[in-house]
Amino acid sequence: MRILIDIGHPGHVHLFKNFAWEMQKRGHEILFSCRDKEFEIKLLKSYGFKYKSFGKKFKTLAGKIFGLLKFDLQAIVTALKFKPDIFMSHGSMYLAHASFVLRKPHISFEDTFNMEQVKLYSPFTEAILVHNSKEPPLTTDNIRGYDGYHELAYLHPNRFKPNRDIFKILNLRQAEPYIILRFVSWDASHDIGQGGVTSEYKEKIVEELSKKMKVFISSEGELPKKLKPYQIKIPPQKMHDALAFATLFIGEGATMASECAMLGTPSIYINSLNPITIREQESYGLIFNYRDAEGVVEKSMELLNQENLKDEFSKRRDKMLSKKIDVTAFTIWFIENYPQSLQITEDYPNYQKRFR
Repeated sequence: MRILIDIGHPGHVHLFKNFAWEMQKRGHEILFSCRDKEFEIKLLKSYGFKYKSFGKKFKTLAGKIFGLLKFDLQAIVTALKFKPDIFMSHGSMYLAHASFVLRKPHISFEDTFNMEQVKLYSPFTEAILVHNSKEPPLTTDNIRGYDGYHELAYLHPNRFKPNRDIFKILNLRQAEPYIILRFVSWDASHDIGQGGVTSEYKEKIVEELSKKMKVFISSEGELPKKLKPYQIKIPPQKMHDALAFATLFIGEGATMASECAMLGTPSIYINSLNPITIREQESYGLIFNYRDAEGVVEKSMELLNQENLKDEFSKRRDKMLSKKIDVTAFTIWFIENYPQSLQITEDYPNYQKRFR
């Protein structure tokens, strides 16, 4: 089987990497497509995957419209050359349209539910795999729910063991406490009209927390001069090790907040956008959700002063994991048994419990 997978965010590389490795071991051929946005290409290279870059991503509204046409065409040309049997993505409009042109199935994951994008790819998609929810934002016939999160495709204990070498990479003593902050660029389409932390408050958070322990910043955009000394400088593929051993995470990005929840690291998420997955992880006590930065410093100090903080969050994480599946194992089964798997997941939704 030949599979073309589109990447729109660094998190998508992680979403599909274990799937790709396992499928390659089984004799399937994988090609990734991507845009040159943040460090997706670095990740694909570091993991040894074959990929095709469509060039720089556009940030303006006019650029995004032009980009839709440009990247659609590039996806079609790439697919004509690669001749995939199946297309996969996380909500990729470009691959959905290319799959329609080539009359091949497109299987998509979804968790941000940016309805503008969903409307552009859903009609051309045979199955949309989403986290099971009591309040599903999508109810179309091609929706298939599963008991997990995207982050469990690569951070499930079956797939990931954190490496303590990260302390040496960060120039820290073994087990020395530290905090990771994550700031986003706010130029994604689902970020329109949303907000997080002001520049002034970013400086305040860093100033206050750095009195307690070492602070590292991961940022999509350029950091102001005052915050540059705090920028984390590690290979992107080492970020999950850094998140796993962090004492606390504070950030505007939902992906990293969820990743910390999967790793048992206390997470403060600051964003007016409040995804369903974040709300569920909040119900497990793994994430604290703030629409803006007011009260974040106070909450951070409260957590940092709590005894056995990491032990407590590890217990909360284990409770969550007991109800979730190994998403990579489920995905391999779904793709290798497609299209029968499409009917099985509709008729026997409890079938997925075999992947716990």
